[in-house]
Amino acid sequence: MIHPNTEIKFISDQVGYGVVTKAFIPKGTITWVLDKFDREFTPQEFASLEPIYKDILDTYAYKNNKGNLILCWDNGRFVNHSFKSNCLTTAYNFELAIRNIEVGEQLTDDYGYLNIDRPFNGVDEGTERKTVYPDDLLKYYKKWDAQLIDAFQFISKVEQPLKPILKAEYWKTALAIEKGTKMMDSILTNYNFNQ
Repeated sequence: MIHPNTEIKFISDQVGYGVVTKAFIPKGTITWVLDKFDREFTPQEFASLEPIYKDILDTYAYKNNKGNLILCWDNGRFVNHSFKSNCLTTAYNFELAIRNIEVGEQLTDDYGYLNIDRPFNGVDEGTERKTVYPDDLLKYYKKWDAQLIDAFQFISKVEQPLKPILKAEYWKTALAIEKGTKMMDSILTNYNFNQ
């Protein structure tokens, strides 16, 4: 489930629609949680689908560390890629804002950690990276881990409207990471080593 203070807006002809904020979202806010309505498809289920459904999953789903496709039921499927993403996924089935996100700004992910099947060129944002590769998670997990650890330091200090749907064990873990009594599991745990 995507953060409730967001909405879909047309961004550009190049990227189409995206998820933008209706209110300020501070660093450390949980911006998305894998919930009971999100749908998981195994590779076998995907292979048995008609082409029209495969195209939808190719466009809107991401792969988890088991190689299964996850299709978000709500507007979460419209979060666009950015090499300067303001959200990062965690090892705990939720995403965090890794910096403050202003009103009207897009929520963005770096698709480099979504187990993509083939490289693609991202929008030129003036960054050194121009292409997203299937093994980007192996290359950048240390940088992303550092950004996550920094964001976890605010998790109990900001409003968390998605906390009610987060598994209690994950919230307890998040608080322990914030306090420094538990080491954060690396974002690398999301990598599908079987691809």
